[in-house]
Amino acid sequence: MAENQESGAAAQQSRELRRKKRNKCLLYIFLFIVFQTAIILLFALTIMRIRAPKFRVSAASFDTFEYSSAASNPSFNIRMTAQVSVKNTNFGQFKYEDTNVAFYYNGAVVGSAFIPGSSAKARSTKRLITVVELSSAGLQNGAQLGSDLSSGVLTVNSGGRLSGKVELLKVLKRKKSAEMNCIIAINLAQRIVGDLRCN
Repeated sequence: MAENQESGAAAQQSRELRRKKRNKCLLYIFLFIVFQTAIILLFALTIMRIRAPKFRVSAASFDTFEYSSAASNPSFNIRMTAQVSVKNTNFGQFKYEDTNVAFYYNGAVVGSAFIPGSSAKARSTKRLITVVELSSAGLQNGAQLGSDLSSGVLTVNSGGRLSGKVELLKVLKRKKSAEMNCIIAINLAQRIVGDLRCN
């Protein structure tokens, strides 16, 4: 009788141990699945998330600098050396096509620059130097131009669209485009950029 009780207790203890081991094993499997899911989510939300690069004029200086605020014939003829930047915040390189950047005064085009196709490496900024001839030839509103030139500040806008593809892990390719929208305020007296803002 005592032997039966002992063997029953041993069997009960053995079953209890097997149950604990099974529960521990299930817990490890569950924790592994949670860990893997967290890693995949982190990967998807950071590395695999593709953002549009930033395309802007980051600096400018001037070579030729001629302007006249005379009421009869206000005009400007300025050669600007502009630094254009393509900031790629993605974990894959951004390959972009040729494009043009237009420079506007009061909505009218006063100059343009050609940006040749190239690529910006992952998590880096590509900088390009381009020369732009800004000219008032062909502008209609002479009174507004004369007023702006007399104030000592000539405000020019730049705009363009850079189209290309972001390539991740040499497998995933996603089309992305970057829009440029910058305001350049030229200080005429000092012949420098007084203010440069991009959206």
